[in-house]
Amino acid sequence: MRYRLMAAALALLVPLTALANPALQAVVEANLDQIEQPSRRTVGPLVDQIAATGPEGLALLQAWAGRSLGLTDDGRLAIIGGDGATDAVTGVPLPGAEPRALRPNSGVRGVIEAALAAGALADPDPARRAAALDSLSRGGDLAGLEALRAALDDPDPVLAARKARLERLLTIQHDPDSTARVAAIEDMAGDVGLDFRAALNPLLVTRALVAPEAPPGANVARELTPGDDALPRAAALAQLVDQGLLQPPLSPADQRAALAAHISDGAVGGLPVAQLSDPAARDRAYEALEAAGTVPAAATEAEAQAALEANRFFEVYAEPDPAVTAAAEDARLQAQVRLGAMTAIDLGLDALSLASIYFLAAIGLAVTFGVMRVINMAHGEFIMMGAYTAYTVQTLIADRTLSLVVALPLAFAVTFGAGVVLYRLVIRHLAHRPLETLLATFGVSIALQQLAKNIFGTQARPLTAPAWLEGSITVNDVIGISSIRVAIFVLALLFLGLFLFIMKRTRLGLEVRAVTQNPGMAASMGINPDRIAMMTFGLGSGIAGIAGVAIGLFAQVTSEIGQQYIVQSFMTVVVGGVGNIWGTLAGATLIGGLSKVIESLNPGNTLAAQTFMILFIIIFIQFRPRGIIPQRGRAAEV
Repeated sequence: MRYRLMAAALALLVPLTALANPALQAVVEANLDQIEQPSRRTVGPLVDQIAATGPEGLALLQAWAGRSLGLTDDGRLAIIGGDGATDAVTGVPLPGAEPRALRPNSGVRGVIEAALAAGALADPDPARRAAALDSLSRGGDLAGLEALRAALDDPDPVLAARKARLERLLTIQHDPDSTARVAAIEDMAGDVGLDFRAALNPLLVTRALVAPEAPPGANVARELTPGDDALPRAAALAQLVDQGLLQPPLSPADQRAALAAHISDGAVGGLPVAQLSDPAARDRAYEALEAAGTVPAAATEAEAQAALEANRFFEVYAEPDPAVTAAAEDARLQAQVRLGAMTAIDLGLDALSLASIYFLAAIGLAVTFGVMRVINMAHGEFIMMGAYTAYTVQTLIADRTLSLVVALPLAFAVTFGAGVVLYRLVIRHLAHRPLETLLATFGVSIALQQLAKNIFGTQARPLTAPAWLEGSITVNDVIGISSIRVAIFVLALLFLGLFLFIMKRTRLGLEVRAVTQNPGMAASMGINPDRIAMMTFGLGSGIAGIAGVAIGLFAQVTSEIGQQYIVQSFMTVVVGGVGNIWGTLAGATLIGGLSKVIESLNPGNTLAAQTFMILFIIIFIQFRPRGIIPQRGRAAEV
């Protein structure tokens, strides 16, 4: 019975021994101390040796990078898992073992992850290939570059493009052949990607070098002259001190203080005090004290000047190859030019987005003032009413898309009705009395704000956009615009088309144009000017409500939301041309564009941007008091 048990035990040990990886075992035994205390600078060859031993080695590396590799008391590497520990070389379970976890630093983990990524570049799983590319982009080296070049062909076109780009970037960073690096830089010249610019930056780093002549073989970026703007004299002296070519300079005041402190028997350093009015004599006296060890060593003015004249000052590239740095400088210049153009495009998109918001907010003002000559100070509160209408709808309808679809026409209807009520109760009784109308609508504005505070409170209310409007349209690292702003731009175009259709193709539009041109003649033709004025005021108010919904999608809904846009709306109408839809469009474009340009010049001070904008409007109306596109007919005579 005893022999049978021994035979069974031997039979169990045979497969365990077969599981052992002799190559991995040899590498581990020879480098156990480095595995226990690795260094990022020296661990690379060891990681490559472990990875070359096969699947067991890759599993060990994965555990090491994931901080699940441990060391037992008897000096064996173990992989620590939820079910206990197993031998990292043989895979044999280690019951009862409590290995001490090895915790490599981030640099060592980066080297390990790069080695693992190189092995996963040809994995059948696209997700693993993508993860491998992510790891290589974070910590690739020459070995990773060679592995990437061997796996450039990829069935996934997106991953194939990523591999090709990463290969160019790693070539720039790690390829020992300068010709290949120059070719890679020239291939990507003009690219504005952050990864490409990050790859160029180390090549163009310079260090200060001071020497009598340019060192042979040094890749000199430029030579500087002490005293110029690029190298002030004080900075040049500091470089001489840093490189041990000059003692710290001594200021005249410090020199006088040191000499005064060492006067003995009417002399300092062997020179009579009466002779110390001469700067050269003071220098000799200080040097004598310095030789005696009574004062700290310091450079006199004459010594500092001599050191400046005896040395030349250079900025030297850290990259030794001039061809590489020349290509990198050219590529960076092209990238800066293209980046400037793309920044201008991005600024233009922002300006277009802002212009569409101003257009939506101002079109109602343009309509009412063009027909009725009424300055409606409560226009901002119609914007506020539209935003609160959308918020109320959203609290009742959970589906964001459906709530937006319902809110748009409902906001128009609510504000249209409010505009009609305001006209019937206030505006019509103050016809041809602009000052009284302005004061009355200003009072209505204050009343509506207070009413909103009583109903909804003073806390800002969020108006959440649908999921399909939460993202952004991104062209590259520079050009991008939020989906909400694109939707507002489209909405502005739709309302422009709708307004033109109403004004050009409907009876209401015909009557509005008739009343606008000549209300007396229109009345004699059977048109009721009072009814047209009421409908026009309601239409302008309804469009303001639509604008409120659009603005509420990216701004917090408060009782003051309309006041934030009322000034810009009036400026848009005045600059564009009162009562002209095309003038309103032109004014919104001009105001939006100038606002973004001024903000880009002074991004940290929005108040200054608004101030400059108002100054521009004041100057503009001095030259074109009737706006960019003035209205014809009756408006031209007023």
